[in-house]
Amino acid sequence: MSGINFKREIADNMDGAIDRATKALAAEGFGILTRIDMHHKIKEKTGKDIVPTVILGACNPNLAYEAYTANPDVASLLPCNAVVRETAPGTISLEFAAPSGMMRILGDQQLTDLAKEADTRIERALAAA
Repeated sequence: MSGINFKREIADNMDGAIDRATKALAAEGFGILTRIDMHHKIKEKTGKDIVPTVILGACNPNLAYEAYTANPDVASLLPCNAVVRETAPGTISLEFAAPSGMMRILGDQQLTDLAKEADTRIERALAAA
């Protein structure tokens, strides 16, 4: 963990990696709320190319509820992002946001402590993807 995310590389293509990440997150109670095909948006808005990069907005509703009721300012940090990025042909980087790293931004120790459960689930999902 780099403080704000958990990361590993896998051998797969983008579609396979997105499917693996989605299923692994679902097994830990996270649903995908949003999908941003960042490489398409960058190309559309700037005409420039970047490597295939997809951002999945993942949320575990029970953990999000606990965090929100503890401090509604957490809403600006939700959902947790899971990034699927091609680093080379057949090599994909999976980068899942560390909820505790995000909660530290608010300076609320109660939220950071609550996020440890989410960290555990995110780490398991990453290992399973």
